[in-house]
Amino acid sequence: MSTSSVETVTTSADKAKLAASGLLVVAGVVAFYLLSQQSLWLRVIALLVLVASAVGVFFTSAPGKELIAFGQDALKELRKVVWPTRPEATQMTLYVFAFVVIMALFLWLTDKSLEWVIYSLILGWKQ
Repeated sequence: MSTSSVETVTTSADKAKLAASGLLVVAGVVAFYLLSQQSLWLRVIALLVLVASAVGVFFTSAPGKELIAFGQDALKELRKVVWPTRPEATQMTLYVFAFVVIMALFLWLTDKSLEWVIYSLILGWKQ
């Protein structure tokens, strides 16, 4: 039996960057509400600048760099996908619609049959 362990290495600098990023987001929201006497465009600009700064600080940390690498790997894999042609996509869509209609009819027929068996035959209720 083998056990695998996940080793996470985070430096204090990365923790500080993540904390600073969180504080910048909070500061942006606080600034938005503290500037309530100012015009809306100034409040929005202050919020956007602080949130953009938070995103910038986050992407300089190790988790941010890992997120960027994950996104790049996802794009590489997306380029490898063989997409269906338009006729293939249309044909499969029609198959799905036909299946949905058939299933809807089957479920409706089953429901009405059970309704008839329970109410008419077992309970003897006339509708």
